[in-house]
Formats: sequence, structure tokens, C-alpha cells
Amino acid sequence: MGQRAGLYGAVAAGGFRRYATYGTATVAGVFTNTVFGFILAYTFIALWDERPGLGGYDQSQALAFIWVSQALLAAGALIGGGFQEEFQERVRTGDIAVDLYRPADLQMWWLASDLGRAGFQLLGRGVVPVVVGGLAFDLALPADPLRWLLFLVAVALALLVSFALRYLLGLAAFWLMDGAGINLMATVVSIFCSGMLLPLTVFPGGFGEFVRALPWAAMLQVPLDVLLGKGAGAGSAAGALAFQAAWAVALLGLGRLVQSAATRKVVVQGG
Repeated sequence: MGQRAGLYGAVAAGGFRRYATYGTATVAGVFTNTVFGFILAYTFIALWDERPGLGGYDQSQALAFIWVSQALLAAGALIGGGFQEEFQERVRTGDIAVDLYRPADLQMWWLASDLGRAGFQLLGRGVVPVVVGGLAFDLALPADPLRWLLFLVAVALALLVSFALRYLLGLAAFWLMDGAGINLMATVVSIFCSGMLLPLTVFPGGFGEFVRALPWAAMLQVPLDVLLGKGAGAGSAAGALAFQAAWAVALLGLGRLVQSAATRKVVVQGG
């Protein structure tokens, strides 16, 4: 057990170091997130001037929602940039056979690597946009350390849910061979259903309840509502974390089942 934990720790550290070498890409990502943050912030200011209290947020909370979400986009790979494209390519070329021969669990190996990537993205691309947003706007960020601790737990669970969904995308390549189409569809769903463009609490009635019950809500909407002290559709911070944990367990479990079926169907194209 200790050796396995050390192995996965080394894989996670390797994932962190791998992305840390892409200095230019990181700077470009920080710039993009910051610019996009300003665009959304001014859009939200105009919208909240017309509709104060929209979605249950005041304007400073809505602005905090925008800027903290920019810190989570790359870490959660909400618009791509995770491991799934590489995984799908390894399936297509047959290199996945090498992964299956490793003395490590396939799902845990990729989870450790992706958490290392997410850790770097959270620090490398997440901190600066929030600082810039805090200097430029009045953000309703909490002063309570407990709230920040709960937020970090929610972020960790969000990363698990994100990985679990993208692992299923990766495994789909065993049947589809080309994951470009399903990746594009997944990105569109993620943008709309995570709260990336608008908080999901803005959507009314049954449709709003439906999108807030989906796993994509656990990736962005729930962590931000935990930070802002909102119910996150689950009644309390504890309920919100339980909502995330339930989706993480369900999706990781589904990934195990699909992985078992996929590894019985290993097809090496070209030989």
C-alpha cells in the first residue's frame, strides 16, 4: 500500500512538473483568463444594474463568482486542456497497451497525473486573475478561514468529478477511436451546465433544478457557492460537499465498470 501511494505521489509530482515547464503557455493562459474575467465582469455589472439580486447574488458576489471561476477553469479543464486527448490518442495508436502493463491501476495512474496537472494550473493560472480582479473590483470574498477551508475541500471534490467525467470520455475512444466529436460536445455541455457563463441559480423553475442536479454543477457552481456561503442547491455547505462526493463516487465507479469492459476490448489499430 505504501509503495503504491508513493508511486501515485510521484506520478502526481511528475504531472505538476510537466506543466510547470510550459512557462509561455502559462503566461498566455493567465492573460486570457484575466481578459475574459474583465469582459464577463463588465457584462455582469450591466446585467446586475438592471436586475439587482439576480440568481440570489448581489453585484459584489456576482463579481466574486466571475473572478474565482477564472481561477478554476484550467484546473478543472472545463474547456479542455486535460488528459483525455492524450489518453484517446494512446488508445488510437495502441500505446495504451503499455499503460495496461504498468504495475499500477490505470484509473489511479491517470487520476494522479491529472491531479498534478490541476495543482499546477490552480496555482500557476488561478492566483493572478483573482488578485487582479480583487484590485479592480469590489469582490465579496469571505474573511472566515473556515469558509476558505470548505472551499478547498469543494475544489478537491470538483477536480475528482471533473477527472471522472473526462476519464469516461477517454475510455469512449476504445469504441469510437476518434474522440474529437465527443470532446467538443462535452465542452459545450461543460460551458453551459457548470455555471461558467452564468450562475446556474439564474435559470428558473424545473430547468434550473435539473441543471443544478447534474455533475457539471459540482465542478464550478457548487465550489463557488460554498465560498460565497450559498446553499449550492443542496441546503448547506455539508450538503453541497455531499452532493459533490456522491457524484465523484458514482462517476469513478462507473469509470471502473467501463474500464473493465474497455480493457477486454483492446484494439490496436494497424497491427
